[in-house]
Parts: sequence; C-alpha cells; structure tokens
Amino acid sequence: MLPKVRRPETRRMITLEVVRNTRLSPHFAVITLGGPELAHLNPTGFDHTVRLFFPREGQERLRMPALSSEAWMAELMLMPKSRRPWVRNYTIRRFRPEAGEVDIEFVLHGDTSPASAWASRARPGDPAGIFDIGIMYLPPPGLPWHLLVGEESALPAVLAILEDAPESLNAEVFLEVPETADIRKDIVHPEGARIHWLPRDAATAVPGALALETVRQATLPEGRFYTWVAGESRLATGLRRHLVNDRAAAKSDIAFFGYWRQGRSSPG
Repeated sequence: MLPKVRRPETRRMITLEVVRNTRLSPHFAVITLGGPELAHLNPTGFDHTVRLFFPREGQERLRMPALSSEAWMAELMLMPKSRRPWVRNYTIRRFRPEAGEVDIEFVLHGDTSPASAWASRARPGDPAGIFDIGIMYLPPPGLPWHLLVGEESALPAVLAILEDAPESLNAEVFLEVPETADIRKDIVHPEGARIHWLPRDAATAVPGALALETVRQATLPEGRFYTWVAGESRLATGLRRHLVNDRAAAKSDIAFFGYWRQGRSSPG
C-alpha cells in the first residue's frame, strides 16, 4: 500500500543558503537554511518533508531544476553529472518564518553518504535548495493513543511531530539512537507522550533492530491506535507485520516509511 501524503496546494523550487551549522550530539547536527525565498514555503508542522538539493563536492554552484511540477525529476536526470546536484528527502525540524530560517537535522556518520559529508562541511553562505513534499503524519481522528517509532534517521520527524502535537495526545514513543550521548534532554512533548530512548551503544548493531525488538516485547495500551514508524526499511515493514499479525492492528491505521535500507546506503 502506498503511503498517504498530504501535498501542498502550490509549491515551487526554493533556493536558500546555509546560515548556521550547529552540532547537537556525536551523531547529529542541525543545518539552518535561510533566504527571502522561504516566503514561498507554507509551513504545515508535524513531519513536513521537503526535497533537499545540495551541490556535489567540487561543484562551484547549485543548479536547481527550473520546473516546479513532477517533471523536475526528468529535468534533473538530464543534467550532466558535473552539474547535477544531490537530492534527498528531509523533515523540517523547525521553521521560523519571521526570521526567514528553517532547521534541518542530519545524522552524521562520516563520508558514508553524500548528505552526511555535505552536512559535516557545510558553512554559512553555502547554497542549498528545497522543494515541498508535504506531510505523512495523518492520524484518523478520535483514536485514544498513538505509537511513534523510529531510529536516528526518523528522529527529527518524530520530535517535530511531538512538538506540534496537541497537549491531549497520548502516545508511546520509541526512539533508537546510536549512543547514549545522542539522547535529547530538552525535547518538547505532550505530557501524555511517554518517551522510550533506546541507545544502541554498539557500532556493529543494525539500526532499527533494537527498536523493533523492544516494541515487540513491550506492553502497550489497550484499544485501537494509530502508528507512525519510519527509518531503516526492515524496521518499518517488520513493525507493521508485527502489529497486524500479533496485535490485530488495522493496516489502515499504520503509516510506515522505509527511509533507507541497510547494505544499500546509510541514512542521512
């Protein structure tokens, strides 16, 4: 089943530049982007996702697609690789329209992926661009509680969801991170959201496996619930399978997103 996405009514290619590069913990950094073109972005909150465009190493400038329809991908692929930018999907962590700034969090793991390498070296004035995708956190109304699960690549999305959630939200939240030092101590969340931090603290552990096994063994609240899970693809598909087969959850109440797959590419 294809994931449901609420797309913006209008959208356009938005060219920005790096304002700040702030290290949050051993494996996370936030890149603040800014520029007058942010006036064309309509903030929706929650897991607001955008295509992020950034130059390849050695490129002197960022060449964004000119088209703002779905044809932009074909235009991008027709560019020679020497001019074609990298493009990845990222969640907006925070949007400050009054300041003309948007924050995007990155998982840092050296130069094992283009985005991690770019985020590690990004400096103020470096070019970047975004193209709105929309939101995927679309819970049915009236459910008594939510289950939110993710490893590090989904952490910014889950934190953004919690920050924008109503105070009435009841939720069980399982957040897997590479190590104990990556646990956030100052997150904003409704009082009824119980946060379970799951540090792997083992470089050889497969991301997502700890979160999946922990939820499998967890005692969860009774009643119908909505699930939002994202990260390594086996976490997303494995949790959906567990909830449907072992907890009788309805498939229509589960939003699951495989951001990446172990062995093919690294998150971030």
